[in-house]
Amino acid sequence: MKNQQQRTIGKNQKNRKMFGIALFLTFFCIFVLFVVRFFVIATTKDVQNRNLQTMASRMYTSKRIIEAKRGTIYDAQGNALAQDTKTYTVTAVLSHQSLTAKGKPNYVTNKKKAAKVLAKYLDITEKKALSIMSPKRKNVYQVEFGPAGSGISVSTMKKIKAQHVTGLQFTSTPARQYPAGEFASQLIGLATAKTNDKTGQTKLVGRLGLESYFNKNLTGINGLKEIKQDVYGYQLADSQVKGRPAKDGADVYTTLDNRTQQQLETLITKAEKETQASSMTAVVMEAKTGKILAATQRPNVNSSTPVWRNALVQDTYEPGSTMKVLALAAAIDSGNFNPEAVYKSGTWELGGGKITDWNTAGWGNITYKEGFYRSSNVAFAHIEQDMGSATWKKYIQKFGLLKNVGVYGMSGESKGYTSYKGTLEQANTAFGQGITVNVMQMMQAFSAIANNGTMVKPYFIKKIVASDGKTLEKTKPQTIGHPVSQATAKKVLHYMQGVIYNKNGTGQVYKISGYRIAGKTGTAQIGSSHGYETGSTNYLYSFVGMAPAKNPKYVVYITMKQPQHITKAAEQYMAEVVNPVTKQLLDRAAAKDSKHQGVVKLPNVVGLSAADAQKKLQNKKLNVVVLGNGKKVKKQSATKGSSVIINERVFLLTGGQVTMPDISGWSQADVSRFAQLLGLKLKSTGGGYAVSQSIKANTVLKEGDALQVRYKAK
Repeated sequence: MKNQQQRTIGKNQKNRKMFGIALFLTFFCIFVLFVVRFFVIATTKDVQNRNLQTMASRMYTSKRIIEAKRGTIYDAQGNALAQDTKTYTVTAVLSHQSLTAKGKPNYVTNKKKAAKVLAKYLDITEKKALSIMSPKRKNVYQVEFGPAGSGISVSTMKKIKAQHVTGLQFTSTPARQYPAGEFASQLIGLATAKTNDKTGQTKLVGRLGLESYFNKNLTGINGLKEIKQDVYGYQLADSQVKGRPAKDGADVYTTLDNRTQQQLETLITKAEKETQASSMTAVVMEAKTGKILAATQRPNVNSSTPVWRNALVQDTYEPGSTMKVLALAAAIDSGNFNPEAVYKSGTWELGGGKITDWNTAGWGNITYKEGFYRSSNVAFAHIEQDMGSATWKKYIQKFGLLKNVGVYGMSGESKGYTSYKGTLEQANTAFGQGITVNVMQMMQAFSAIANNGTMVKPYFIKKIVASDGKTLEKTKPQTIGHPVSQATAKKVLHYMQGVIYNKNGTGQVYKISGYRIAGKTGTAQIGSSHGYETGSTNYLYSFVGMAPAKNPKYVVYITMKQPQHITKAAEQYMAEVVNPVTKQLLDRAAAKDSKHQGVVKLPNVVGLSAADAQKKLQNKKLNVVVLGNGKKVKKQSATKGSSVIINERVFLLTGGQVTMPDISGWSQADVSRFAQLLGLKLKSTGGGYAVSQSIKANTVLKEGDALQVRYKAK
């Protein structure tokens, strides 16, 4: 028994020894594996295909994207029409776990106060804001306020922050600002923020107009900044900052004249509201160069029912009787016009159909010259027949119709159409029916008449300048052709004066005091898939003016489609747009032509005291209007170097409290610039110079106030 116990104890001791050896060998093997693995890691710096050195570098390297600035779009005077800004989204932090570094609340502590502040500055009621900040679900960290709480401007964000409401926080988003509002909005276009789903970065992308056309030029290249830092976030002493600088986008300079464009926008808005026209366009162009000084359309992106196309090149229409300017030129140039020959007006049966004058009874037997003054369709059907359809078609092509103009900065052009089949339709094209055109085609064609037979391409891009100041592109006037001779062009201008000044002329409302104008009116039926529209309002009215008549400097062209509410002749509404715009241009040109005796270069007075700035400008014989009770000039209505006529009004904004001046006797252009500078909503009636204002003099003004002004001719 005793021997058996000894054998058992010995066996157990042997087993323990073997177990110990096995355990030792196991740990030893594990240790060896660890040593080998650490050796591999130390030499290759790789774990599971992940480089430890790279990971460590990332952990202690701070990378920051340096956002590039999108280029700015300017008018001819250097005023910004489109520039970068930021919009903000407000959130209310509700979680009591949100504390500052000092342990103070970083959440909304007074919901009633927060709701009151938000209701004051945003489009939301106090009750709604309070409801959003009182969710039924618990443990909500923060809440947003829907559309009312997003797209907030910088100024509104600052006003809310100034109320010192704890827990209201703002996040920024890149945005585009259009300081001039409706100023050529369809041409300037629109850029909106787009977020990259992969990188999470948000950038501005052009959607319309120049913003879209020059998106690549305007878009900059973001920079990158890399620094080495310790675990506490401080830059390591022996490290260097690496990366690349941001490259801002290029700036686009247009030819749009600030004063002319502002005046045109104001007058077109007024005409559209009064007539309730379905659409309107208007363009002002230098006759000799093709430089567009102003252009607009209604509706546009800012209209109650916005449109997303450029009507100047993307919309085609039958132009009506303004086409007679080109048909007359073709007939004279080809030797097929006898002004004193007589025809019977009223109606004429041709090609299985009937040509009808707007006065279907006609005016009896009249000369072709009088037929042009009266805008007789029958006259031009005869003229087309005398020329021959092949000759007239050749001139249609020489004037650049039925093919793209290709205005730099305008995309999606429609080139128009005519089947030009059959005697009747061929004759119809001579008075602007049975053929479609776009506005820029007509402007280009009209330039040949205003420019001694030389046709120039319209343009509105002056130059593109890189962020380093280098000019990348510069636009120069471009001659397209010589569709008619100089002698022909002068004869056409002579007959166009008869439209305005002859007792039988259809354009007598376009007379401008002190100047002689050449022009042509137009009234076109509107085509549809089932023929021409019927009814008293289904017409497209138009007018082309060239001024001064003897040697035109400017071509002005306006169209008005389907006016629904007119209490006077359609021409009178259009004349209330054309005449003031043309007159201010001719007045300015007359001053410049007088050996520049009436023109001065405007200096930069921003930063000067109001008194010093006023004195400096008054010494140049300028009419200075100081706005605000601030001590220093913050903004001036025209940029440094601008050519300004003696006695012209120049506005200086000093900030502080701004009161309404007495604007009696101010021109429409002055009132437009004043309203633009202060951000007022301007409504106008009449034409000429201001005789009454809805806001009394000395009333304190604030941005967004509505100002109604009535004008009367002197």
